[in-house]
Amino acid sequence: MSHTALFTAIDTLLTKTQAYWQCVAFASREIPWPHLTETLLALSDDNVEKLESNQVELQRYLANLISELDNVERLLQLPRANKQTVQFPFWLTNGIKGSKIAQLESFVMQTAEQDLPLLEWCAGKGHLGRLYHFAHKVPVQSVEIQPQLVAEGQQLAKQFDLDIKLAELDVLSERAADYLHKEQHAVALHACGGLHQALIKHGVAKGTKLMSISPCCYHLFQQSEHYVAMSEIAMKSQVAFTASDLKLALQETVTSGKRISRLREIETVWRLAFDCLLDDIIEKDSYLPVPSAKKALFSGEFSDFCSWAAKQKNISLPEQIDYEYYLEQGRLRRQITQRIELVRHGFRRLIELWLVLDRVLYLEQFGYRVTLSEFCEKHITPRNILIQATV
Repeated sequence: MSHTALFTAIDTLLTKTQAYWQCVAFASREIPWPHLTETLLALSDDNVEKLESNQVELQRYLANLISELDNVERLLQLPRANKQTVQFPFWLTNGIKGSKIAQLESFVMQTAEQDLPLLEWCAGKGHLGRLYHFAHKVPVQSVEIQPQLVAEGQQLAKQFDLDIKLAELDVLSERAADYLHKEQHAVALHACGGLHQALIKHGVAKGTKLMSISPCCYHLFQQSEHYVAMSEIAMKSQVAFTASDLKLALQETVTSGKRISRLREIETVWRLAFDCLLDDIIEKDSYLPVPSAKKALFSGEFSDFCSWAAKQKNISLPEQIDYEYYLEQGRLRRQITQRIELVRHGFRRLIELWLVLDRVLYLEQFGYRVTLSEFCEKHITPRNILIQATV
């Protein structure tokens, strides 16, 4: 299937099913799809958790409930990049934390090999550039906005006598285009939203021979309340993604530890319980969001959280509050919220692939030959889609 045909199929599906994914779970007091209410509420919390942890099983489950999803598995199948391996020395990867090493190694070994100088976009300390220089023996120019990271990365390159230069650069500034050249391989691993879009646009303008990009955080650095499509085909779509919709594409995460999962559960219940409390003491028509809070707050008492949250919203609480009653209301609301999110999460990879294909079609408009693949397994990172464009 061509990228145009794939985009059209996904766009049609998302248009038809908009009522299932374009809603705000926290704002709902009941399941918004009456024909699914009984089935979803019959799911145990354990079953919800199991489905949430397995995207394939979730999509199969939802395909039995939502007829439009019966073909979704086929639409989402991307080829796996050819597995290549190289033994990186310990001194080169020292200081890179956790699964980041596996992400970097997979990305480096799955990107096309050409004897081209490398431009590393949004480089941080230049970890990717160092691994790429070691694997492919090409000079590297890395750009990063944070001066401290640039200094640390330059020190590492100097320490190991590597042909790597790091420069401080805001990639959204006008001078960012000066770093793109025709005879070059530009790479970006998980550069957020508008940052990787800037690379694509500059690369197209300069005719950069090769670009390898794994997009991330599609909602960041956007200039409009709604997503502005890049390609001519996507501009004609009836789908209008909000920031909340763009965040939905990112909500598939690697399983957290038990402590983090427990704190997240407590936070959700408390926020919903506080909203139930507000329903009884102030007039409001919808869910009232409360700012982010330090995780330590959710290791204390619910009453303390309520006092803090009320202060953030400049609301006076009554002296006598039955906190246990509202906690129970919060738990009941969380059950509703979880099941709404379960349905929405069945569409997250579809939305992500729509956004990725918008970038692919934009590149193809300008004569690039583009391939799409998964550069690593999802347990390493769910943001595992790789765009490779050559001209």
